[in-house]
Amino acid sequence: QVQLVESGGGLVQPGGSLRLSCAASRNILGFLIMAWYRQAPGQQRELVASMTSGGNTNYLDSVKGRFTMSRDNAKNTVYLQMNSLKPEDTAVYYCNAVQPPLPYWGQGTQVTVSS
Repeated sequence: QVQLVESGGGLVQPGGSLRLSCAASRNILGFLIMAWYRQAPGQQRELVASMTSGGNTNYLDSVKGRFTMSRDNAKNTVYLQMNSLKPEDTAVYYCNAVQPPLPYWGQGTQVTVSS
């Protein structure tokens, strides 16, 4: 059973930064893809950033240039550095890992951007 544990969420003012972490219970290089999703109240869950096992990344258009996904293989952890945060970034952020045929999800961490 794979466990993903997110941390790093919180309340931040517009223009501020946060770094989310997702610690996996196994070697992250064994996952086909790892990703960050978010879900705002009343909205569908959306893909924010993803990284393949080879290290290729993709980002939601609205976060390009502001968010960066990275990983530390030795710590089995992926990160989401979020800069220049906007109120519309407010959501619960979820870590996701795919090892076909199963996706795995973390419990989510709340990010609130407000003055």
